[in-house]
Amino acid sequence: MELIYKSTVPNKEEFYLLYETTGWNSNNTYSKEDLFTAITNSWYLISIYKNETLIGFGRIISDGVYQTFIVDMIVHPIYQGKGIGSKIMSLLIEKCTSRGIKWIQLSCAKGKKDFYKRFDFKERLPDAPGMQKFIRYVEN
Repeated sequence: MELIYKSTVPNKEEFYLLYETTGWNSNNTYSKEDLFTAITNSWYLISIYKNETLIGFGRIISDGVYQTFIVDMIVHPIYQGKGIGSKIMSLLIEKCTSRGIKWIQLSCAKGKKDFYKRFDFKERLPDAPGMQKFIRYVEN
């Protein structure tokens, strides 16, 4: 299987179709435009193509010095288990280390911890720092 890895933003439609395979947008919280704006504002990203079709994606949000967060690790379900996610993660980590970044953070989907542990990510302790807030806007 020949794959092409690019550090370029995929087009809006392609990314939306791939993102929809995750179930993360089941409430239609984000439009195609929202998601495209988000990925366009990434510090670094990797897009993976097979026959010009986007099948994988991962990106980093960072200040380029020490705050680094890996997000949107996606491999189309048809292509999971073929090493594509591992390649994406390796490329993202490589980018961080090449820039001297020592602290890489991420949140992982339920059931995916073992994948990230292979890259030496550690779970935070239950009393470790970290909080989140989700605001749901209701349109009038």
